[in-house]
Amino acid sequence: MIFKLFTKYNINNLQAIVVNYFVAFTVGYLSSDFNFSVMDIGRKPWYEGTIVLGFLFITLFQLMALVSQKFGVSAVSIAVKMSLVIPVIAAVIFYDEEMTLLKIIGILCALAAVYFATYKPEKVKGKINYIFLPIVLFIGSGFLDALINFIQAKSVPSGEHAHFASSTFLTAGIFGIIFITYQTLRSKVSFHWKNILGGIVLGIPNYGSIYFLLKALEIDSLESSVIFPINNVGIVALSVIVGKLFFKEHLSKINKAGIALALIAILLIALKTS
Repeated sequence: MIFKLFTKYNINNLQAIVVNYFVAFTVGYLSSDFNFSVMDIGRKPWYEGTIVLGFLFITLFQLMALVSQKFGVSAVSIAVKMSLVIPVIAAVIFYDEEMTLLKIIGILCALAAVYFATYKPEKVKGKINYIFLPIVLFIGSGFLDALINFIQAKSVPSGEHAHFASSTFLTAGIFGIIFITYQTLRSKVSFHWKNILGGIVLGIPNYGSIYFLLKALEIDSLESSVIFPINNVGIVALSVIVGKLFFKEHLSKINKAGIALALIAILLIALKTS
């Protein structure tokens, strides 16, 4: 939703995204008790993982901004949230988790939902290449989730999740500076104060979304199989409502069918994933 406002106020996506990651790192550092050291990060078993994840963070976030501006807020929400089918498949292949009939139906519903919910031919007329953006975002986001799950399971000791997350945000910010430098040398793009403000507004909820999800997972009386579908369904529903009410996004019958399939798919997969 913040990306949608970037268009209205003519905020540079890349510059705001880079600021966002340094803000997210700062919030994580100030709210945690770990001692930050660049040399210390280099000795961590998850060090290489932060480099790969940092690169994916910055590139996928830019793609997310572009998709939200070309297709709408609900399209981004659907593409990102439906990507959970990829870590589900990865879990079945690499962790020997059971592939039930409900999971298979959920995956098929999710694939159909991505297409139907983002199908807006009037917005991509004359720009055929944009049609593939939600699909690329879907695949990239799913791969990112699967990779995070793998790195946390194999390389991140208990108690170092805040350190790991903050270091990943920092790495993403460093990659962003490289991208900005290249962009500036090519087109001489100026840096404006409102891009900094946009990054601050984006960075705080970006870190908060991870922090509060982890806090929810710490509650013994709530199972992850309940938390994840509530979280994902809530994000999809809220994005669609906001997109319709505040951004006046038009939803065709096909889009509404896609949203309905999205909610069904999340429930079918997530309720059987943990």
